[in-house]
Amino acid sequence: MDLENPDRLVLRHADASDWPGLVGIDSIAASGDDARRAIIRRWCEQGSVLLAEDASGPLGYSVLEYTFFEQGFITMLMVAPTARRQGVGAHLLKATEAACASPKLFTSTNVSNHPMQLLLQSVGWSPVGLLHGLDEGDPELFYLCPGAQLRGLVEAEGQTTS
Repeated sequence: MDLENPDRLVLRHADASDWPGLVGIDSIAASGDDARRAIIRRWCEQGSVLLAEDASGPLGYSVLEYTFFEQGFITMLMVAPTARRQGVGAHLLKATEAACASPKLFTSTNVSNHPMQLLLQSVGWSPVGLLHGLDEGDPELFYLCPGAQLRGLVEAEGQTTS
């Protein structure tokens, strides 16, 4: 990513043809994990992926689904190792929030994933819960998007947002 001209970052919905490029930047899929490759392909085919790219190709992606109590949930946020700590993750979080069609937007990360926790905190997401039992010895932290909190408050007061 061109740090001197970050406006060259393009965010768009991925389509079915984008999955091989996403596999290449996903550290788990790139290491040969066939299950991860298959899920990336499925997410792209379903239209659930928001892709960040520049002239060099894909830099990151997020997956937005509505299977968490019918609220928005970022199932995956992945940034290419070479593009980390350059704002790609923050841009993806903001764009995913803007695309979310439900009143609330959540995500989660393992307690051991300090970079993701720092990213979420830096853009104002609030921790809202802890779940044990998904990954042995590494609980899952759940977060709520700040804009979703505001939308929820406005809707609770009977006002509409535009």
